Amino acid sequence: MPTFTQKTVPARDRLVCLILGLVWIAGAAAQSPASLPHADELIASTEPGWPQWRGPYRDGISDEKGLMKEWPVPGPALLWERDGLGKGWSSPIVVNGRIYITGDIEGDLVIWAFDVDGRLQWQAANGKAWEEAFPGARAACAYSEGRLYHLNAHGRLACLDAATGKEIWAAEILERFEGSNIQWALSECLLVDGPRVIATPGGKKALMAALDKRTGETVWTTENPGDDRTAYSSPILFRYGGRRLIAHCSASHGFGADADSGDLVWRVPLKNRFGTNISTPIYGAGAVYYVTPFTELGRLYRLRAEGQKITLEEAWTHPLDTVTGSGVFLDGTLYSAGYRKPKWWFAVDWKTGETKHEFDDLTTGAAIYADERLYCLDEKGNVALLNPPTLEVKGRFTLPLEQRARDAWAHPVLCDGRLYLRYHDKLWCYDVAER
Repeated sequence: MPTFTQKTVPARDRLVCLILGLVWIAGAAAQSPASLPHADELIASTEPGWPQWRGPYRDGISDEKGLMKEWPVPGPALLWERDGLGKGWSSPIVVNGRIYITGDIEGDLVIWAFDVDGRLQWQAANGKAWEEAFPGARAACAYSEGRLYHLNAHGRLACLDAATGKEIWAAEILERFEGSNIQWALSECLLVDGPRVIATPGGKKALMAALDKRTGETVWTTENPGDDRTAYSSPILFRYGGRRLIAHCSASHGFGADADSGDLVWRVPLKNRFGTNISTPIYGAGAVYYVTPFTELGRLYRLRAEGQKITLEEAWTHPLDTVTGSGVFLDGTLYSAGYRKPKWWFAVDWKTGETKHEFDDLTTGAAIYADERLYCLDEKGNVALLNPPTLEVKGRFTLPLEQRARDAWAHPVLCDGRLYLRYHDKLWCYDVAER
């Protein structure tokens, strides 16, 4: 057998290596999270389940598996339904075995907490209901570290204990930042980013602002060039070019801001005669997609980082005129529905803007994605399971509504094998897990 001679490293050299190793570890630990290498990607909530608007990444995508690839006729099994939620379009969030949803009832904005079997746990008010044009609750809640955050239609931002519904603090963001309400009322679904909660008052003192999520105190503000008003959209959080960024919409622009300082990074035109920028921006593969109806329509901008400077270059436009539905970006394809002229569904190539597939058997609506399927809800209350990229139907049914107003605008929610669908006063829970 071969023999090996073990060499002994001198004690002095071992000590030097140890010291150098400790210095390297200390230096790496001292770096801020923003300075460490990261992929350019959406930044997820640290909470489980479906803890905020459009899910963990605010992109309408779930990583759940073990779901049915095809629905039986007449659709998946209904587990339960709740009525009496009040008027509203807000989607539920689901986290730690609780469902949180809002509705306008008898002059109040009410936040409801149910368990996952639909049993009421508590209810609490966050100021006044919206009783003018299109009355009803607008925004979804956001969950973080045992607390709920919600913005009502009048600009009252409330922080509640998620276990009890007890209010911890509240702030009037329009008053604080000298903003004014918009025609159909504030609708923003708040973004919680670490220790901060982000809101968009569109005021003279701030286009967007970060508040300390524990106290409600102002942490940073984004300058508002030209006194741009807020819109009905909700922001996304992502990492690009070594920076953490927020993409959002005002009444006249798509814009981006530094998530750590609030500094305005870009603005692009995004305006129609009603000031109705509603759809959440979409980020993917180094590009941001904005859409507004009537004028600008769907536009994709490629990002370019040059040091700390980030610029946008328009790549393509598409006749999509999405309003409430936003879209889903998946494997190089954007899935979204038009609103007025192309009032049906599209699969659009993310690189070129060319239409790959169309589906006209649903009207305008919203979709989420999980386990190889799109879950679509159109404004008439029709629900479909579609197979991307061809949009082949793998199941469908219609919500059991006594009266239809053609405004099923709440987005679907999927968590733990259950599909939640809201239509104003009612919430349905369907079993979509594979058995």
